[in-house]
Amino acid sequence: MTKSNMLKEIQEIPDAVDRLFSKSFTALVTCGSNFRNLDPEVVVTIARGTSDHAASFLKYAIELQAGVPVASLGPSLVSIYQRRLKVRKAAAISISQSGKSPDIVALARSITDAGASSVALVNTVPSPLAEACATAISLAAGPELAVAATKSYVNSIIAGLAILAEWTEDDALRSALHGLPAQFRKALDLDWSDLADELETSQSLYFLGRGPSLAVAGEAALKCKETCELHGEAYSSAEVLHGPVSLVSGGFPVLVFAASDAAEQSAVDVADQLAAKGGNVFVTSPLAKEARGVPRVATGHPLTDALIQIVPYYKMIETLSFRRNLNPDAPAALQKVTETL
Repeated sequence: MTKSNMLKEIQEIPDAVDRLFSKSFTALVTCGSNFRNLDPEVVVTIARGTSDHAASFLKYAIELQAGVPVASLGPSLVSIYQRRLKVRKAAAISISQSGKSPDIVALARSITDAGASSVALVNTVPSPLAEACATAISLAAGPELAVAATKSYVNSIIAGLAILAEWTEDDALRSALHGLPAQFRKALDLDWSDLADELETSQSLYFLGRGPSLAVAGEAALKCKETCELHGEAYSSAEVLHGPVSLVSGGFPVLVFAASDAAEQSAVDVADQLAAKGGNVFVTSPLAKEARGVPRVATGHPLTDALIQIVPYYKMIETLSFRRNLNPDAPAALQKVTETL
């Protein structure tokens, strides 16, 4: 059977990370040093789709590591509403695979012109987004042919974490990041087929997490819709108890992302609670008593432990797409570059 482009690109993730460090390491270190010297009062992010899920991950990472609040800006503030923002004391991170979406470019240019210390994490250099920011850093993920972005999502987060590691002078995070290619190769060998079996005929499911794992849950829900035409909603494993829990009975499927961090036990407790209520619950933790565990890889740092969960999920969802008689490379009604105003 011929491999899908999506699977090829998932399997290329370790090499894509190697390329990122080989081609962009100096730029990432310089950017992190600049952020440390700037000592921003706030960080703003600019992105859509998969890139926005990467930005959400970096929001949690920056707030946890640097103690600086992070806000996601709506591109329509500039492209539709024609507003200027006061960002002279802010750092700004724009993330994109193509660097072409007009609303993202317009907001990034406005933020740069308003005096923010702006950086573009972009897989296409040169590009309009790269030109709109004060600094452009290539994600070096290589061409992505599948509509559903995978390796550029991973490299976006790693690039942001590399900036953060230098900004906060965190040797443990630096070490974990450089060890990721080998850890990603291990993650590619993990077997999540039990989850694929359960989701083959499902109509809807929840994805749960806390902190950075919630950002991973959001990306997982997007890929589920894109490639499998399967409705998935992402919630905080705390927020799900405030209403959405009503749907979890009679085998309703739930996937809980629980990295090895301070939130793991609380996420596992919710997973077990939902399983006891009748949900068909899977969790990426060995601590569960009622929910079904799926394997994970330890990376040596809580942030990279959260990120690596997406790799076996990507493999599983690519397989699930075929099992649901779909083509993961050509999702209905979608195109590779989405240009919004």
